[in-house]
Amino acid sequence: MVRARHPGYGTGMCRSIRNLRRPEGAATTGEAEAAALQYVRKISGYRAPAARNQAAFEAAVAEVAEATERLLQAIGTPVEDGPDPWADPAYRRMILASRPPRRDRPVAAG
Repeated sequence: MVRARHPGYGTGMCRSIRNLRRPEGAATTGEAEAAALQYVRKISGYRAPAARNQAAFEAAVAEVAEATERLLQAIGTPVEDGPDPWADPAYRRMILASRPPRRDRPVAAG
């Protein structure tokens, strides 16, 4: 079945979910959980569900995180126990500062 693209969506992924398959190292369980949380939030439309939906929301996040870890391992990306390193603001700033500027954004004149 071929699905038509929604005109409002680009061809890329949701910007909140990072690519966990990378050549420089293993993904962590914390990263898989963060991606699962973003996915469930996007699908459900809830940033934080009502108390009556909390158990279903948490179960969905756990199932998506487990499926994410299985997929990564199946395609050859190791998954290690550990927190999401991007949750640390200092680490995030260091990584973002080390990246070359994006070509699709104009560089501010200084």
